[in-house]
Amino acid sequence: MVALGLVAALVLAYALFMLPQSQVFGRYPYRSHPRDRVVALTFDDGPNEPYTSQIADFLESRGIRGTFFQVGRCVQRYPAATDRIAAGGHVIGNHSLTHRFTTYLRPGAFRREVDRTQDVLTERLGRTPALARTPWLWRQPALLRMLRQRRLEPVAGVFCHPLEVFHRDGAAMARRAIAQTRPGTILIFHDGFDGRVGDRTQTVKAVRLTVDGLIERGYRFVTVDELLGVPAYRS
Repeated sequence: MVALGLVAALVLAYALFMLPQSQVFGRYPYRSHPRDRVVALTFDDGPNEPYTSQIADFLESRGIRGTFFQVGRCVQRYPAATDRIAAGGHVIGNHSLTHRFTTYLRPGAFRREVDRTQDVLTERLGRTPALARTPWLWRQPALLRMLRQRRLEPVAGVFCHPLEVFHRDGAAMARRAIAQTRPGTILIFHDGFDGRVGDRTQTVKAVRLTVDGLIERGYRFVTVDELLGVPAYRS
């Protein structure tokens, strides 16, 4: 019984604090409700070369702009990749400085990570992002208030595959992503891995297959700010 109670508590905690659909603590949009078939493709944990640029190259070959939620330390590691993404017309948002869960456990630590990443991105881009995504989609009232005090719109989404980070089969990821896409879905892929370097070859494959599959189904692609009707950058 104790074990069952522990499992139930963990499931409840995940549903409240991390499930994309959870809005208990405040607005954290994971989709929109448009009348036509549109979808936003988003990419977390990068930049991570050469995979970030491979994804961008493919998207641009299809005339698509994506939304990249980038980790500050990764931007410092691959500044040219961030420059390349911005030059391609893609939108860039804040995804913390180090992508470490422990920053949620120390008072003020995550706030400092957000502020430092805003500085890193503003210096790189020449403009300040207005979109943010918390690592693992973690949310709580004070955290969401802090983001909005900084004029940052929190953006959740639907993971392309629950085991993407560990998955070795891009085709399986694409099938799952396509199956759960509805008009207005914000799809989450990972061009990096928790802010570290890593092989994302299968994610690149999944993105290609997902895009072509959704095009066949009549979808078109927009950036998150276009989908939600919010600014991408602060004026």
